[in-house]
Amino acid sequence: MNFKKTNTIVGWIICAIACTVFVMTREATVSFWDCGEFTPCAYKLQISHAPGAPLFILLGRIFIILFGGGWDATAANAHAAVQVNLLSSLASGFTCMFLFWTITHLAKRMMLAKGEVPTMEKMIVIMAAGAVGALCFAFSDSFWFSAVEAIVFGVSPLFISMTVWAMMRWEEVSDQPGADRWLILICYIIGLSIGVHLLSILSIPAIVMTIYFKRYKFSRWGMVWAFLLACVLTGIVQVVLIQYSIKLMGAFELMFVNDFSMPFNSGCYFFIVLFLGLVIWGIRYAVKHGKRYLEIGLYGLTFILLGYSSYAVILIRANADPAVNMQNVNNPIELVAYLDRSQYGDWPILTGPDFNARPVNSVETGNIYYKDLTTGRYEVVGKKLKYEYDPNDVHFLPRMWDSDNSQGHVDYYKSWAGLAEGESPTGGQRFWFMIDRQFNWMYWRYFMWNFAGRQNDLQGLGNVRDGNWISGIPFYDNFRLGDQSKLPESLKHNKARAPLFMLPLILGILGLLYQWKRDKTNAVVVFLLYFFTGIAIILYLNQALPQPRERDYSYVGSFYAFAIWVGLGVLFVYEQLKNPKLKLTGVTSAGLAAALCIVAVPLLMACQEWKAHDRSQKTLARDAASDYLNSCAPNAILFTGGDNDTYPLWYAQEVENIRPDVRVIVTSLLGTDWMINQLTRKINESAPVPMSWKPSQYVGDARNYVPFYDQGAVRVPKDSAWDLTRLMNFIGDDKNQMQTQGGYGLNYFPTHNFSLPVDRETVLANGTVAAKDSARILDKLTFNFPNSNMLKNDIFEFNIIAANQWQRPIYFSQPYGLGLTNFVQDDGLAYRLVPLRPNPQEPTVNADTMYNNLMSKFKFGGADKQNIYFDENGRRVLISIRSSFSTLGTVLANKGNKDSARKVLDYGYQKLNPTTLPYGMVSFRNQEDITSMQYAYAYYLAGDSAKGAQIADAVIRDCREQVDYYNSLSDNDAGAFTEDLQTAKAIVGQLEQLKQQFSAKPPAPLEGSRPIGKDSSSK
Repeated sequence: MNFKKTNTIVGWIICAIACTVFVMTREATVSFWDCGEFTPCAYKLQISHAPGAPLFILLGRIFIILFGGGWDATAANAHAAVQVNLLSSLASGFTCMFLFWTITHLAKRMMLAKGEVPTMEKMIVIMAAGAVGALCFAFSDSFWFSAVEAIVFGVSPLFISMTVWAMMRWEEVSDQPGADRWLILICYIIGLSIGVHLLSILSIPAIVMTIYFKRYKFSRWGMVWAFLLACVLTGIVQVVLIQYSIKLMGAFELMFVNDFSMPFNSGCYFFIVLFLGLVIWGIRYAVKHGKRYLEIGLYGLTFILLGYSSYAVILIRANADPAVNMQNVNNPIELVAYLDRSQYGDWPILTGPDFNARPVNSVETGNIYYKDLTTGRYEVVGKKLKYEYDPNDVHFLPRMWDSDNSQGHVDYYKSWAGLAEGESPTGGQRFWFMIDRQFNWMYWRYFMWNFAGRQNDLQGLGNVRDGNWISGIPFYDNFRLGDQSKLPESLKHNKARAPLFMLPLILGILGLLYQWKRDKTNAVVVFLLYFFTGIAIILYLNQALPQPRERDYSYVGSFYAFAIWVGLGVLFVYEQLKNPKLKLTGVTSAGLAAALCIVAVPLLMACQEWKAHDRSQKTLARDAASDYLNSCAPNAILFTGGDNDTYPLWYAQEVENIRPDVRVIVTSLLGTDWMINQLTRKINESAPVPMSWKPSQYVGDARNYVPFYDQGAVRVPKDSAWDLTRLMNFIGDDKNQMQTQGGYGLNYFPTHNFSLPVDRETVLANGTVAAKDSARILDKLTFNFPNSNMLKNDIFEFNIIAANQWQRPIYFSQPYGLGLTNFVQDDGLAYRLVPLRPNPQEPTVNADTMYNNLMSKFKFGGADKQNIYFDENGRRVLISIRSSFSTLGTVLANKGNKDSARKVLDYGYQKLNPTTLPYGMVSFRNQEDITSMQYAYAYYLAGDSAKGAQIADAVIRDCREQVDYYNSLSDNDAGAFTEDLQTAKAIVGQLEQLKQQFSAKPPAPLEGSRPIGKDSSSK
């Protein structure tokens, strides 16, 4: 039987299976997180966040053109997200094909002698090994998640799979003439991959060791030196080629423009020509003098940079000023900062301070430049600083390092280590944090999700309830995580719960041992691939906790490597079945091994994982974005947070042309001069945003940080409130500075009490306030700014609000942080700034506007259908929508409009189907049950006690199950749920009171729910 032909055919069959599954389950439109950014970037060739993904953007654009309506933008916009999702799905399918060929190559090396023709028996085993490993990876949790959405992690595994496959092909023909062309191809693939993600660079150590084992005589020291060389080459590509080459280009650009008074980009062009000339000269020199390794090295360098040249798209498109233009990378100097992610700061790896250490000095390491089109120069607008610490505060392995507590990192460090205020962690605590929190929780847990089983989709921080790995073996899971039979029903039936009984893990370990026994050199190669794409990333990233989301997608390269061993495990099973005692023929043993392993691993994984990965009916990200935008009045300004608050809105506006009149301002980016500059120009149908400052007042590091400085009651009376316009003039004037200990001046603000004057005629004329509410209009808003310092983000929110002078509607997605929460009005999912006297008895709601938005404009992302799965993030969005319905229903009922209230509540009940979003479900801080309790209360107020009691019973049941579960845990495990236990009991008590207050006939149970049993009472 022809091995090559069979191997090729079966590989394409595996590709077809994987592609079919991924295409069938891909999201129906845009997804949350970065997908909402990447899709509009692909649609209009715009600039995504640092460090960029230009090749991914180009490929996405090609897919939109080919499969989404061609060049016709009107036809393409409705299909853009689907086709960029298709890119990930097909790329992931082809990844499985190359993985199959990699596994069959390794299996063939162990099963066949060189030149041996395989028998049917061995052919079956080798093909089965490839199929089991490739399909195991296809149906693994983390890989499948990225394969169905528009994300770089759906495409980057393709490049690492092609790199590893090409490495195996070189190994196979390395002693033949022209074999080194495979090495050049590998360099080109790595170069291309930089334009998607840097994952393929981490395959360099495995490539170098493959070359060493094939071309050099083995010795222990030789292997050590080869490994060290591999690490150095990885660093050279990661740092020198990717970053320092651009830094050198930037230096030439700066010299040519500022020193030689030449046009912008002239230094960039000169550098490219000079570099190409040197490379061509070097290659000719190497060929002429027979220096083969120099020739290959220069060719490899050339092809890496040729692939890397996709980053030219960033510079070209940034100069076109697209609507999404992250960091405005319109010159080579800015490209340096874009590539090294300086916007996100730095972190220690091997040595550095703890989170509570304070810098003793700062050292200037360079200038911050601003491309000034008026002067034709790069002007210095700030200094790059590096902080120095007391040597006694610098430690080895500073794993508890992040001093920024905006995401709760400092609080988590203290809580985890039991530190008192001002106490530093010990060396042992730092080391154990690395082992327990980083290696175990942030890597091993993810690894086990994919090869042992997943508990649920709740994002946890180490408690026994949320987001752990499970095996599905009761006694073992109960030993680790407490009695799983006591879990609340909503967690038992969580669709992300996928016990795999550790079968993929066991088969992978068997494959690893088998390869180590039969082919140690390639076992080392696969291990290095596993190590550098998994453990090494953990060491390098040094992540703090908690994270905004689960990060399992970052380590998919190591899961790829382990899937190789899962496939090779089939060979081990086959050899066990060949035991003479079993009296099986060779072909029977091979067929049985193939069947057993396929059923036990990929088929089991597909069945268990499908329900959580089928997104074919979900449109929530787009619909939620539409709901946010349609909650706003025409020509509004909407302040949003990061990621899920913003990216879906960009997609809705840029791709589907939903409410392009609304100006979305990302508050987390508002501290950057490039974002502020973008606000000064029209985008889509949104007019420029009013501001009172000139660029000289905010570019670079100007006013990044403005502290409060108490001048005393004589200068600023304690009870005085400064007009925001006066505040902006004061902060914007360098005459008003305090002297720091370092001897330099620093702008400051002298009071926390601010005011915003109100033009009564304006707010009535433009609809900010309805005529019926005119009696509640305030002369000015007086409020207290809650923070001791102002960041540039805060300053420019105030600047825009003051300069707007109530001309355009101003909304917030989350109205916190500025002190204005008493003056916002709920219009749906967005909160409008209004000059109304707050009513402490009820929330400020524009009932007419909110009714129209919820009942005629809102969409629900598929939640109106039966039994659609939404993960924790999706449920959080749906809960916000449900909360809007309960808020409006409550307000209408309190105003006596009970018929309208019931209509609103019934509509929300119908559109947020209880089988998809149950009333009564475990969630973070019991937000789902609290929202459901509010919904029940709204029904009671509206006069539908039966429906209110139905919802109340569902919530009571869930809370009682929670109480029973928490009481079943050990004292150590139960400690993490003290707040949840108290909240659950309080919810039960309040709902029981409501049921007594609004007594009604015993309600029918909700669809998909269970009746409350007599034995379900809390302890």
